[in-house]
Amino acid sequence: MSKVVHTSGKRKTAIARGTVREGTGKVRVNRKPVELYSPELARLKIFEPLELAGDLVDSVDINVRVIGGGVMGQAEAARMVIAKGLVEYYGDMNLKDRYVQYDRTMLVGDPRRSESKKFGGPGARARKQKSYR
Repeated sequence: MSKVVHTSGKRKTAIARGTVREGTGKVRVNRKPVELYSPELARLKIFEPLELAGDLVDSVDINVRVIGGGVMGQAEAARMVIAKGLVEYYGDMNLKDRYVQYDRTMLVGDPRRSESKKFGGPGARARKQKSYR
């Protein structure tokens, strides 16, 4: 039986789940080949862990499913799944160090979330202005 690794990644409100299994180097995000993923900026974001891994990607298939969040949040969640999955699949510490040195958010989630709006103003911290005139 071939080796299969399941991973997940989050960014803001986007959640990505993915599988890394033995294959021929196909990478799909929401059932679409990653080469056709748009917009281009998001596609480039997803390509980063694949380029850093080099030839290791050619022997695995990666399927990622992303829900929630915006375009870039989804791209960064998918990129986290790909990076974590490759590190776990190969158990390669050099690859892990390469990812951490390039961008730590590839393996470690960013805990920042948007603050909820409060009463008395248009946003989380902004209040209605007073003029007293």
